[in-house]
Parts: sequence; C-alpha cells; structure tokens
Amino acid sequence: MNRYGDSPLGPELILDSTEFFRQSVEEAFSSLKIKGLPQVKTYLTELLHHFMVTDNLYEVCEDSGKRKNVTLAELFLEANLLEHKMREEQLKRLGDMSLYMSGFFGDSLKRKIIDIDYYISIGGSAYGSLSTLVTQDVIAKIYEDIAENFVSYVDALTYISQRTQIQSNKDLLRLYDRYIATGSELAKEQLAEKGLLNAQSKKAIKN
Repeated sequence: MNRYGDSPLGPELILDSTEFFRQSVEEAFSSLKIKGLPQVKTYLTELLHHFMVTDNLYEVCEDSGKRKNVTLAELFLEANLLEHKMREEQLKRLGDMSLYMSGFFGDSLKRKIIDIDYYISIGGSAYGSLSTLVTQDVIAKIYEDIAENFVSYVDALTYISQRTQIQSNKDLLRLYDRYIATGSELAKEQLAEKGLLNAQSKKAIKN
C-alpha cells in the first residue's frame, strides 16, 4: 500500500480534489446509467469537496464552539420556524448532510438506531422543500431533481465510496439490507451479479 492507500487516484485527490470528484461523479453516473440533470453532477462534485472537511458534517454552537448534539428531525422542524433565507440555508445543509451520510456511511448506519432510510427521508424532504423556496428556476429544478431521485444519487456516492468489490458474507448481508430498505438500483445490480437475486430480477436489470 502506498502513502495514499490502495487507490491509484490518491495523488490526484491531494493535488486537485475538485477534478478528482468531478471524474468520480462522471464515472458513477455512467456506470450506474443515472439520467439526472447535468447541473446535479456539478452539485455533487461541490458537495464531495465541501465534506472533505469533516467538521462540515457537524452543527457547531456559536457561543462555545462545540458540536451540537441535535437530530436531523429537530433541525428540520427548526428550519420551518426560521426566516426565509435562514430556512433555505438550514434545509440545504440538512439535505446535503443526509445525502452525503447516506452515500458514504450507509452501511455503518445500518448498525445504528437511526437507519439509512431515516436519512433518505429527511434528505428528500429537505430538498423538496428547498425546491419550493428558491426563486431561481435552475436552482429549483436541481433541488427538485435531487428530491425525486434521492436514492439514485445516494447510489452514486456509494459507488464512489466503495470502489472495491464486495467479498465477505457480512458485506453481502449489508448490501441486501440496503436493497430492502431503500430499493437501491446499485445494490440490486450487485446482488444479481453475486447470484443472490432470481433470474427474473436479473432479466429486469438487464432490460
């Protein structure tokens, strides 16, 4: 293993993270045959770049500088009480966090009380609300597209996160749990490749 880990793209990530993520998103969309708005690719690239800084995943108290221990559901309810601009910012943060967490940490979420479908539900709702708040038509369409195709974009981020073949039985069980919980097309395809879905399912995937 080199200093960048097993991935041969390590140096590119260090030198130009935006280009690395752009290429990764393009590859994910192509491999998974995702038909989304072109602007969503740019949005996901910027999302990945933003969350390279792990502190961006947490709410921080302005007075103490410490991380807040609040749930996404609480933040979502709180957003509805804020003024228009602050509500928009809060909903965007909620949607972005939910999308990123679902894609990159979906398997670990399966082992927690708060499951991946909770993040998917909150994230989709946040983006859906955003699409009705913003005044720019292009931005509204991006949020609407993400809300309607949230699981597909979770798949894209999961594809980028994995980048390795599933090998253990434990991994296969987590993959099956993800498919049952979310209806993920990526999980469905991977299960079919491993022979864990019936012939009719495989045929449906090919079509």
